[in-house]
Amino acid sequence: MIWTSPMKRCLRAGALGLVAALLAVALAVMLNSCASAPRTVFAPPGISGATFAGNRACAGCHSNYTRSFAVSPHGRVAFADAPMRAESGCESCHGPGSKHIAAGGGLGLIVNPGKNPAACFECHLETHAEFNLPHHHPVAENKMNCVQCHDPHGRDIFKTAGGLAMARLNQTCAACHREQTRPAVFEHEAMREGCTTCHNPHGSVNRKMLTQADANMCLRCHAQNQGVFSGSGTILIGAVDHTAFLSRATCWASGCHTAVHGSNVDPRLRY
Repeated sequence: MIWTSPMKRCLRAGALGLVAALLAVALAVMLNSCASAPRTVFAPPGISGATFAGNRACAGCHSNYTRSFAVSPHGRVAFADAPMRAESGCESCHGPGSKHIAAGGGLGLIVNPGKNPAACFECHLETHAEFNLPHHHPVAENKMNCVQCHDPHGRDIFKTAGGLAMARLNQTCAACHREQTRPAVFEHEAMREGCTTCHNPHGSVNRKMLTQADANMCLRCHAQNQGVFSGSGTILIGAVDHTAFLSRATCWASGCHTAVHGSNVDPRLRY
């Protein structure tokens, strides 16, 4: 059979229509499942033979944490069917504390999420998934822990909205990444927004935990303009023709802006 142009167009339109219909059905199913699924409730960590004592029992020894814990987002976490409602915030993450209290303290009778992130992963499922991506901070390997970057008790008033995010923008990252966060004569303005502008600190499919692997990451801020006077298809950034540059490699790997975190010698971020 000889396929004429009208027949080809008809078949192509039919195939596109079928794909669109399938995508619509899949989206409807996904939205319906998200909207109708019951709220998931997670059980607190278990400690054999221990019972729940309530937040007030923790305050006697851990006043440095409990003093401000009530206003922390984690202070509002409670488990279902708690015998003491609104009094189970501490034990939602640390497990029942009766044995820990009876022994006068000790790590062996209480769960410490700072040593083992399993308790954090019970609620932070998306973050747990990110730590399984190819490039990630080694939290799942127990070489780091969540507390190194986050304050689970929410005491730091300088922290961003939510009370548990990384404090003071780059300061948390600077504890380990000193070279990248040092002051520079010519700073990269993105550093003012924080490291997470370009990096996902939990994990990414891209090397160096970048949010995007190519020049599109830079173009989110350095918006390109189509050249008006130099011909169509020309990309201008900062009044400079970048058409050929963008075809070579990423902005920081094509011999151009290699000092992406800041430079002491070149305002165009070069070493």
